[in-house]
Amino acid sequence: MNRRQSLYAGASFLGVFAGLRTVGHASAEDFEIVKSDAEWRRQLGPAEYTILRDHGTERIGSSPLNGEKRPGRFACAGCDLPLFSSETKFESGTGWPSFWAPLPDAVGTTSDTMFGMSRTEVHCRRCGGHLGHVFSDGPPPTGQRYCMNGAALRFLPA
Repeated sequence: MNRRQSLYAGASFLGVFAGLRTVGHASAEDFEIVKSDAEWRRQLGPAEYTILRDHGTERIGSSPLNGEKRPGRFACAGCDLPLFSSETKFESGTGWPSFWAPLPDAVGTTSDTMFGMSRTEVHCRRCGGHLGHVFSDGPPPTGQRYCMNGAALRFLPA
């Protein structure tokens, strides 16, 4: 495990304590798809629910989407909105699927403060599901690294 993976593994571990973090959530009225907690629980599996609805983080290196290299799109596991193109996916070395840009009008962002760290949370603009975070240490042309939880995504081959 390299230094970056070690740091992210620690952040992932701390991220499971959702009650100890504050996230500037948008209100449910801001999204096209609004469901009750019970409806989301029936629709999503346990890992998907924890990440998309409770802002959890999957274990580092656990997503099969890390190795996905086929042409296609990555859609929200909550509402199937296409979010990222395989053309923008890159190997970040963090252990999570990473992209240098989302598809147009696909995601929204909010401020996320955990234990004094300031990050930018990324969510699906249609259902509000938590996807991951965006950082400014990505490759050209954007310099952005959208570090996403694989369990929050579904791959749609081209």
